[in-house]
Amino acid sequence: MITVSDKAKEKVERLMADASLDETYRLRASVAGGGCSGLSYKLDFDNEVKPMDQEFEDKGVRVVVDMKSFLYLAGTQLDFSDGLNGKGFFFDNPNASRTCGCGESFSV
Repeated sequence: MITVSDKAKEKVERLMADASLDETYRLRASVAGGGCSGLSYKLDFDNEVKPMDQEFEDKGVRVVVDMKSFLYLAGTQLDFSDGLNGKGFFFDNPNASRTCGCGESFSV
């Protein structure tokens, strides 16, 4: 499962409202090759669920993940920071053995 912190929930809801996205849209989390640690995180909104996608709901936020990415993201919590040390979404991923300094990429 992928969970969502309260701060991330608020930010996702605000972004969806600002973009006028309806309830058919979900937050799509995925992993792609790249970044300084080998794999990088990607977030987007999507209103299409593919047959092999995994779908989760936490705190009212629906998250969809393709099966390949789910292997890397299982047990991850999505959080949001608006502090002085950086602003944006970040992943608390228990599967990552190493992350880069900016937190946008990882390796297993």
